Amino acid sequence: MKNELLTLCFDGTNYHGWQVQPNAVTVQSRLQDAAERILGERVPITGCSRTDAHVHADMFCCNLRTHKEVSPEKLHTALNAVLPRDIAVLSVREVPLDFHARYDCTGKSYRYLILNRAVRDPFLENRALHYPWTLDAEALHAQAQSFLGTHDFSAFCASKSDVEDKVREIRECTVTRNGNLVEIRVTGDGFLYNMVRIMVGTLLDVQCGKIAVGSIPQILSSCDRTRAGVTAPAHGLYLHKVYYEE
Repeated sequence: MKNELLTLCFDGTNYHGWQVQPNAVTVQSRLQDAAERILGERVPITGCSRTDAHVHADMFCCNLRTHKEVSPEKLHTALNAVLPRDIAVLSVREVPLDFHARYDCTGKSYRYLILNRAVRDPFLENRALHYPWTLDAEALHAQAQSFLGTHDFSAFCASKSDVEDKVREIRECTVTRNGNLVEIRVTGDGFLYNMVRIMVGTLLDVQCGKIAVGSIPQILSSCDRTRAGVTAPAHGLYLHKVYYEE
């Protein structure tokens, strides 16, 4: 038995997230289809995280276990030859049999991309949120620092989540501008369902005056989802980096 760590990137526009679902096309199902063509068997593939429909990934990690004798280099080349053009395998390497892409993950970094100009950009359609009103990136960055540290993020979790422990540590939360593009980047030890999208929506609601400046600490303390902002659309979100102990 061999355990292979696959690092992917993908455009999530055409997919209902990572996880296999009945009657829906997902990244995991497409990867399993590709692996079955190469290995001649349907092998289990474990992802580092679930992603929502239409969310993208600059880096997504998963592990694949197989009895087949195929080198990481050949598996890498073969998978890219048969996968759809919106999914690419960046690397394949053998890891210990007990390695688990999800449970061994020590942290993740997400980025949310916003096109901030009056006119939409067809080349960023489905890849960035079009926000036509002026954003003050420096002011939003100052507000975002309230997310840093260890908090109960119940107010920033989708109400239908069944996770009991909602305490997470946020290590980085930045808002930067590069021309017409505003990027919000969040790094933490783990994330709840829709957490980053609600954090982004809350910052945008602060910008437009729907939520008072300086109120994020009170929203966190309340553990009340109704006090936080809207859930920002999925298509602006990217899983940016996945962290493991070497």
